[in-house]
Formats: sequence, structure tokens, C-alpha cells
Amino acid sequence: MGDFNAILPGTDLSRHARDLRRVHHAVLSGSRTPLRPRAVVERSWTRVLRAGLDPDRTNARDPHRPDEVERRRRESPLHVVIDELAHVIHDVALMVVTDADGMILWRDGAPATLRRADGLGFREGAVWTESVVGTNAIGTALVEAAPVQLFSAEHFEQVQHAWYCAAHPVHDPRTGELLGIVDVSGPALTLHPAIAALVEAGVRLAESRLWRHHAARLDRLRRSAEHVVGTASGPLLVVDDQGWVAHNSGVAARDRIAAPRAGTALAVPGMGLCLPERLAEGWLVRPAGRARGMRATLDLSGTPVLSVTGEGEPWRAPLTRRHAEILTLLHAAGRSGLTAGTLSRALYGDDEHVVTVRAEISRLRRAIGALVATNPYRLADGVVLEMAG
Repeated sequence: MGDFNAILPGTDLSRHARDLRRVHHAVLSGSRTPLRPRAVVERSWTRVLRAGLDPDRTNARDPHRPDEVERRRRESPLHVVIDELAHVIHDVALMVVTDADGMILWRDGAPATLRRADGLGFREGAVWTESVVGTNAIGTALVEAAPVQLFSAEHFEQVQHAWYCAAHPVHDPRTGELLGIVDVSGPALTLHPAIAALVEAGVRLAESRLWRHHAARLDRLRRSAEHVVGTASGPLLVVDDQGWVAHNSGVAARDRIAAPRAGTALAVPGMGLCLPERLAEGWLVRPAGRARGMRATLDLSGTPVLSVTGEGEPWRAPLTRRHAEILTLLHAAGRSGLTAGTLSRALYGDDEHVVTVRAEISRLRRAIGALVATNPYRLADGVVLEMAG
């Protein structure tokens, strides 16, 4: 855990709090002192001072609206583990769970402690990053990408000196993506060394529960698609809305593909160009078809529109003039395709816009999917483009 623990067993909390207040005053006022803050605290104070925050006042909290909090709660994967977290981390002063932006989405604690937290702006909708409220376990854990425990005057703001806080990041067990922070806070002089282990245990439980929830959801999707898979021929995948694979047939097993979107082609290794088909609880992904391939028509008679037909339902995508121009150039280049430098010269008359070209191709692929292949840029195999207007 490195520099995580703010205290050791047997620490005299009152004396340690007094020492930290002297360190806080000396360091932040520029005075000389033989005592130094812990490395994680000193790094944070340096960042916060550079941001221009004032330790002598309560810096702005500006909580978000309740409807925004509710939206983020619904969209957060952590909503499925909140009850279990509250069950494990019980009999402590206050448990807080944030999203990856440091916004508090859930709180649980004794009414008296919640009222004290309200006085700090430590409530749902408030953002507790270092740049907003100074050094605090939540914000510093986000910056350090590691667990952080703070005691008393290790906090930047003086109004937080009466508190301890122990924060631990929660990650998506599938991808490693940061989902948020679990924090336990309370009156500074009640901090116990076991708090660190309690928070870590809660986070490990949450990540394990998230994995089980993911596996159960894929199993439901697999069962719900059995009637479709049983009558389909050729290679196929059944995936969820994020592209996680619930079933594979006729193609090497994969954990995940690009997230499907209705009417948007995607490329799958071993399957080539595919058009995802919506199922009740996910997507059926299979090749567009060797016989017909995918036929696209670029209509330039007005606002550019690309119309595509293949094995699935026809679909249309409005394009910008720039994207239509890129498609026209790729059509003319044929299977040999074009490099970013060649496209830069064709579009802008020089080689200085390669980065811009790559960004435009990325935006074009978000609009029409894998109809455009890369390395070099070209129309994907199986795509026939016709020009109209």
C-alpha cells in the first residue's frame, strides 16, 4: 500500500493532529520546519497551491442538480454494488461513492454525521477533486491513481482538519477502467488502523460482484439468443451493447469487439465486414455476405448522403462535404488506397495536414463504421461505392 496509511497502530491521534497542524501552517506559509508532510501529501499540496486554492476558506463546491446525479447513478456500473458496499462498510461514520470525475453519487452514514458533512459541502452532486476542494482523499486518489488515506491537517482546507478520510479507486474488472472512488470518512480522532483494510475489502467485493454481474448478463443474453443462433448459418457472434461476446460460432472466440451501432458497419477479425443486427437483448454480428457484399451510393446532388445496402436492413448516413470528398478520393484510388500524406495533399494542397486528415478519417468511420479501412485508407473489402448526383 506504500504511502497509504496516515497512522500506525498505537499512534497518539491528538498529538499527531497537533503536529500536523504545525506542519500545515509552516509549509503553506513558507516557514522553515524540521517536520515534513508525507510524500503523497506534499505532492498534493504543491498541485493545489499551483491551482490557486486558499487553505483558509471553504473553496467553492457548486453541487450539480439532482437530475444530473440521478442520470449518472443510472449510467454508473457501480449502482449494482451500492447495497453490498453499504452492508460491508457499516458501523463507520460515513461512506461515500463517487464516479470517475469525483462527483459524489451516493452517501450512507449516521444522520448526525451526514449533517456535519453537509456543512462541508460533502453531499451528493458535489465534485471532490483536488482542483475544487484541495487535498482530500477522493481527489488525491484520482490524481495518484492509488488508494489514499488522510488524517486531520493533511487536508489542504482548514475546515477539513477535523476529519479523516480513506479512499480507494474501484476499477472495471473487465477492462481496468476507473469507475469511481469508495471513501470512508469520519471525525479525525476516531480513525482506526483497520479502516484501511475495511475500505479495501469493500472495493475488492465490489469488483468481484461487478464481474459476476457481467458474467450473468452475458449468460442471459446467450440464452435469449438461442433461437436465433440455432437457425443461423455461417460464422457469427452474439454480443451485448458494449461489444462483449456472449456466444461465438464458426469464428475464433473473442472477449470483445467494437460496440455495435444500428446501421453502422464494423470490421471483426476473422469475419471481415459485418452489419450488426439488433436482438431483444443484444446484437447478432455476422459477415455482410460474400455474394452481395455491401453496395453504397454517395448522393452529391444536395447535402451529401451515403445509402448502404447489404445482407441487413438498408441504412443512410448524412455526411459533411469534407467526408464526401474523402470518400470520392478513396473511390477513385481503388484497392491500393491512399496514405494520410497523399490525402493531405489532395485535400489541402500540402503535406502539413496529416494530423487533420487522420482526425477526419476517425470522424468519418464513427459516422459510417468500417466501410473505410485503414493502413492505407481505402474502401473496405466487399464494399462497392457508386456516385450519384
